[in-house]
Amino acid sequence: MKPFILASGSKIRAEMLRNAGVPFEIAVARVDEDAIKAGMLAESAPARDIADALAEMKARRVAKKNPEALVLGADQVLVCNQKTFDKPDSIDAARTQLKSLRGKTHELLSAAVFFEDGTPVWRHIGRAQLMMRPFSDEVLENYLQTHAEDLFTTVGAYKLEAAGAQLFTRVQGDYFSVLGLPLLEILGFLRTRGICQE
Repeated sequence: MKPFILASGSKIRAEMLRNAGVPFEIAVARVDEDAIKAGMLAESAPARDIADALAEMKARRVAKKNPEALVLGADQVLVCNQKTFDKPDSIDAARTQLKSLRGKTHELLSAAVFFEDGTPVWRHIGRAQLMMRPFSDEVLENYLQTHAEDLFTTVGAYKLEAAGAQLFTRVQGDYFSVLGLPLLEILGFLRTRGICQE
């Protein structure tokens, strides 16, 4: 059985695979995500293509150093009113982002790409639509102050699996994709490679 490597430093992605009973290693891919994203946005690339390209780039980088392994790259893009959002890098950025999203529906696109023998062999993009409730400024400020650890590790400045759930009225689509991986489809592919049992 080939080694399986997750090309991501995301704790939640690793936790999802671990909880599903999947044996894997981690090798964090060093790619300039901001430059790739900026270049693609300048060419008016759709959000799904940006997520897919970033996932592929991460998998490719790790697969180059580990040609014998099955390598999974993943990335997530948030879109609201045709605008893509990045992980906020400050409380002010998180505040601005959450104000932009509140009272609206946004989409999360979670791309996954597998490399095998140095080439891409499988890809999938999971989707979810999330309706953020029109919460008050008081609720927003309280959330920013009491859940600061959740603001900077996710593209939406919230964790749906934690207190961020209080910001929403509805979620449609793949729950695992909200967390950052289209897990069920990935498990299906891993079964074809003997990593998971049929």
